[in-house]
This record gives sequence, C-alpha cells and structure tokens, in this order.
Amino acid sequence: MTDTGADPAGAPSGDDAVEEVDGVATAESIADEIRDEIRLGHVEDDVSHVLEERFDEAGISLRPEAVDDLAEEIEKDAST
Repeated sequence: MTDTGADPAGAPSGDDAVEEVDGVATAESIADEIRDEIRLGHVEDDVSHVLEERFDEAGISLRPEAVDDLAEEIEKDAST
C-alpha cells in the first residue's frame, strides 16, 4: 500500500493545517507591520489597498469584505 498523506477516510494530512497556521501568522504579521507604519506616518494610501497588496505578495487570499474589515480594525488600533 502506498502512503498518500491522507488518512483512510480521505482527510488530508496535517500539512494543510500547518499551511493555514502559517497563513494566519503571516496575515497577523502583515497587519502588525501596517499598523506600525501608520503610526510612523509611512502609509498615505488607503489601508485596504495596502493590505490587499501585501496579502497578494504573501499569497494570502481573503474576500474583499474581510480585507476592508481588517483595514478598519488596523486604522482604529493605529489611532489609539
């Protein structure tokens, strides 16, 4: 029998979970970087646009609504 990386029920191996955790950590890291850059006055563009560009560069895909919500949260956090 060949090991396919999936359990007998067809569930994927743990690699997908690791990738998802890495993606979340990367997204949080990007959000933190943008938050810091806003505080330093380095972000003059629309935060949603900057966030979307950074996520695209990192290979992270989010719905536009989720990006907008996160951008609003980042702006609010950066202003406090």
